[in-house]
Amino acid sequence: MEPFLKKFFPEVYRKMKEESTISNYCKFDSQLLTAFTSLLYITGLVTSFFASSVTRAFGRRLSIFAGGAAFLAGGVVGGAAVNVYMLILGRVLLGIGIGFANQSVPLYLSEMAPARYRGAINNGFSLSIAIGVLFANVLNFSTEKIKAGWGWRVSLAMAVVPASILTLGTIFLPDTPNSLIQRNSNNRGKAKLTLQRIRGTTDVEKEFQDLITASTISKTIDHPFQKIFQRKYRPQLVMSIAIPFFQQMTGINVVSFYEPVLFRTVGLGESASLLTAVVTGLVGAFSTIIAMIVVDRVGRRALFMIGGVQMFITQMLVGGILAAKLGDHGGLNKGYAYLVLVLISIYAAGFGWSWGPVGWLIPSEIFQLEIRSAGQSITVAVSFLFIFAVAQTFSSMLCYLKSGIFFFFGGWVAVMTGFVYLLLPETKNMPIEKMEKVWKEHWFWKRFVEDRKEERNVDGSVATRSSF
Repeated sequence: MEPFLKKFFPEVYRKMKEESTISNYCKFDSQLLTAFTSLLYITGLVTSFFASSVTRAFGRRLSIFAGGAAFLAGGVVGGAAVNVYMLILGRVLLGIGIGFANQSVPLYLSEMAPARYRGAINNGFSLSIAIGVLFANVLNFSTEKIKAGWGWRVSLAMAVVPASILTLGTIFLPDTPNSLIQRNSNNRGKAKLTLQRIRGTTDVEKEFQDLITASTISKTIDHPFQKIFQRKYRPQLVMSIAIPFFQQMTGINVVSFYEPVLFRTVGLGESASLLTAVVTGLVGAFSTIIAMIVVDRVGRRALFMIGGVQMFITQMLVGGILAAKLGDHGGLNKGYAYLVLVLISIYAAGFGWSWGPVGWLIPSEIFQLEIRSAGQSITVAVSFLFIFAVAQTFSSMLCYLKSGIFFFFGGWVAVMTGFVYLLLPETKNMPIEKMEKVWKEHWFWKRFVEDRKEERNVDGSVATRSSF
């Protein structure tokens, strides 16, 4: 929004309005402006490691509550900002909230969900993000119409609404049976009652015993961040790094964060550029609903592959159109501008039913209980590290690579699609406490996963020994 840029980023506003000699691709090249976006995620990265200890020691519910409270404070400070320092403080508080919420919410959903519905329920996390993005874009489009120039305050302050729902709603949530047992063996009775309640039946003995077994193993682990680097956890460690890295290298956050900038670059006005974000937000939310419906039927791998091909083709086409039709000055004609919008919407749909929801689902379901909080923290940290890197460098990349930025991310989409085809096993319908089986049966990863053999001690008790 121009009043926002004029107040906090006057140099960007001046280049946008006055200097016609500056390339279309370079008008928004400002490290301070990108820091406003990216600082959110570097804060989330640092917070996620602290959040891991909170989640493990005090439960998933308390960690979600802490995230909600930080969101609430960030919304208040951002909406009341009178200078850029106060604006950035608000972003830091929001980043703390993201660190806690992204660490704990996917774990909470995966642990509470029955195996046959886990994909759909966990994808509710991504659906809610997509709906949040859509509402935010509609809000921005609406508040831009406020002629007095303070619509940006409403946009930033409205973060307190979902933050209040999250913070107050957490009070009514039960903690997960996994977390109750892991924290205190005296909680087994409460954990069993919770499991019966969320499954809607008293016949939960088999699943309950699986939870106890997993908890017993996890309590032998004093340092989960050291444990996850052992050879037998190599597949999970690789996926906890590779999947969030690839998720960010799809280029989705270039679209999510800077879509209005992109469309102002190609010649659309302020209001029309904000409206494009509403359109792709609708597409993203709808495609995530499709993912929820089909992920436990079609499987994770198939959605990754379909979405990967779709994103690659559309990125190549957008890059080609900009290379051929958009120079350093002037803009695209409206026909080509709206063709770019259609292609980016198709791209957003591809992400919405593949790397968006499934990229969060896979890491949340593949870790054994003893390394689960550590593994999720690594996933969140890697995700935030590369969100920060992409967000902070985007305006400079756009300035120097120009239309080639779409070829850059398209190349990464091709690489990640090949990675999934070769190295990611299918995990649909596999109980979360027995997920180790999928690695033992995979052509590559089976060499890393130990084969447990039961033997008898002299006193007749069972001893478990490992061989590689």
